[in-house]
Amino acid sequence: MNAGRWFAGLMSGTSLDGTDAVLVRFANPPGTGIAELHHRHRPFDADLRNALLRLQTPGPDELTTASLAANRVAEHYAETLLALCESCGISASALAAIGAHGQTVRHQPELGFTVQLLNGSLLAELTGTPVVCDLRSRDVAAGGQGAPLVPAFHAALWQSTEARVIANIGGMANLTRLHPDHAVTGFDCGPGNVLMDAWIDRCRGLAYDHNGEWAASGSVQDSLLRHLREHPFFQKAPPKSCGREDFDLPWLLERLSSDPQRPEPLRDVDVQATLAEFTASTLADSVTTHAAGSHRLLVCGGGAHNAHLLARLAAHLPDMVVETTADHGLAPTHVEAAAFAWLAQQRLLAEPGNLPAVTGARGPRVLGALYSA
Repeated sequence: MNAGRWFAGLMSGTSLDGTDAVLVRFANPPGTGIAELHHRHRPFDADLRNALLRLQTPGPDELTTASLAANRVAEHYAETLLALCESCGISASALAAIGAHGQTVRHQPELGFTVQLLNGSLLAELTGTPVVCDLRSRDVAAGGQGAPLVPAFHAALWQSTEARVIANIGGMANLTRLHPDHAVTGFDCGPGNVLMDAWIDRCRGLAYDHNGEWAASGSVQDSLLRHLREHPFFQKAPPKSCGREDFDLPWLLERLSSDPQRPEPLRDVDVQATLAEFTASTLADSVTTHAAGSHRLLVCGGGAHNAHLLARLAAHLPDMVVETTADHGLAPTHVEAAAFAWLAQQRLLAEPGNLPAVTGARGPRVLGALYSA
């Protein structure tokens, strides 16, 4: 009943770089592709980004701080979406629904919860549009990781007769295995951009390493790389997920200070080179171990714009074609926001949005809380 109608997707990820908003019309029948898409990105202002970053770790008066931040995320989302609607000549009130991710500040499915900050009621009030959010909690309640949720969307778009892998490199990295003879699988692989972004911000005051140029000018330090790869996350079998609780700047600084094989301080640029290799090698290991025989790697997320990172992935996976999702019809930075628009459609259709083989949930579940306009 919703085929051909406009849905919105709003995504702000672990990188804390801002919000990607899309307006999407899905092909008919629902879930079989994208008929039309418009996109807008809006960075977080410094105050909001810093508030969200502080909430990544325990602190004083968290209930008030988190509630105020959830309101500010809703306001930021609404401003971003309304600007996109105006530029496209589409009324927000005419949308079937908004699928909104919210901002993850805690992800601890092993304790039975995950928190994506967003005041869904306020977002519905500000836009005059139904809002589907809190999309991970139902899967966690069913014993799942609550992440990654995008593999079902990847399958809807890119399942084919060819064995392929979709790698999303945002703050964290995750993969989806699409094989014509096997069920869809996927899981978080480890850090994506989060450590590289944190290190270049600390050392050079930059938000990210453009094209990986700084990393490419340094030398990988094998001892540090081995030390980073000792993180117990890499010994876990899928289904699994990770977040800043596992990989963040304090963890990196601790690793730098505790490497028993490093006699002298490292050059900053060599740390950056090693972090890029850390992301590339752990993702490639996941592909080799869990998606053997795949012919093509499609990369999306912000990491798809890091030429050095893509080159390192290609070096680790010489038997695979490494390219971005842009070569298959959808820009890398549009994919996750479009996935949450698709999840909103699934919610209105009362269709499952998770894949138990990916998240570990006890079964398929309809995801998301619905806030009426």
